[in-house]
Amino acid sequence: MVLLAALVIAGWLAWALMLPLAPAGQKFVLLRPGFSSRRIAIELKSAGVIRNADAFILWHYLHHRRSLKAGEYLFEKTATALEVHDRLARGDIYVHTVVIPEGFNIFDIAQAMNDAGLSSRQEFLEAELKGSSLISDLAPDAKTLEGFLFPNTYEFTRTQSTQEMLGAMVKQFRQVARQIGLNSDVQKTVTMASIIEKETSVPEETPIVASVYYNRLDKNMALQADPSVIYAELLAGTYTGALHHEDMQFNSAYNTYAHRGVPPGPIANPGKASLEAAMHPAITDYLYFVSDGSGHHRFAQSLEEHNKNVAAYRRAVEGR
Repeated sequence: MVLLAALVIAGWLAWALMLPLAPAGQKFVLLRPGFSSRRIAIELKSAGVIRNADAFILWHYLHHRRSLKAGEYLFEKTATALEVHDRLARGDIYVHTVVIPEGFNIFDIAQAMNDAGLSSRQEFLEAELKGSSLISDLAPDAKTLEGFLFPNTYEFTRTQSTQEMLGAMVKQFRQVARQIGLNSDVQKTVTMASIIEKETSVPEETPIVASVYYNRLDKNMALQADPSVIYAELLAGTYTGALHHEDMQFNSAYNTYAHRGVPPGPIANPGKASLEAAMHPAITDYLYFVSDGSGHHRFAQSLEEHNKNVAAYRRAVEGR
């Protein structure tokens, strides 16, 4: 009888642990920190990843020196329970890749995080608005993290908190800031860089665009940057997707048509080239620029010359 019982148990373990099992399509299993071994086994069984929770627990106790790592796991291939156990012991967790392009603002990033399943849009925005302490040593006047969430490709897990993910983006900003020597007038420099970033995507033009805005500041002219008006309306929740003449009177400190000087903070998250342009603008006499209709800009020293460039742009657009 003892031999028979041993054979039955051995057969049961072989069936539960060594017989491959194919999940029904892609199965994501989130094992949070603090889950007990039994809770982990139950989650795996419920997802159809293992055949039997008790056998999985027994095997784990026999190999108790290998702890099971918390995290999100993707199961999409046929595997035995032993192979599943080995993956959890190694911590072979699933990471979500999030691409934050240069010029994304906090609303864009919040949507990207939401789309990746890492944070709801609202949760991310609320955490970002409360996260200025992460950058207070460099930019004590910063009210949010706008401008300091450095554009990059990030890999996050669903067990990371929103605060931790924000911290990773700020850490990347700090690394770039140290690399390019950004250590004074940080708030103003990043704010200017964010406007430059939104005005042009052509790297060789960024120092010239920067010179235009610094020249306007020197002459006490309004910056008159359209992206700042868009940002003002995004903050108010009134942006409709296009600017109209009446929008230039929108009541906001971020409206650089209605208010002279630099806005109270960044309007987007600039990349390295725009930060460097804001630190080292080109030496020019330009006060105006307009698109040439092909992705670049025409620059002008006088309003008369600028109006001619605007007319040329309109003709180029109408001729398409």
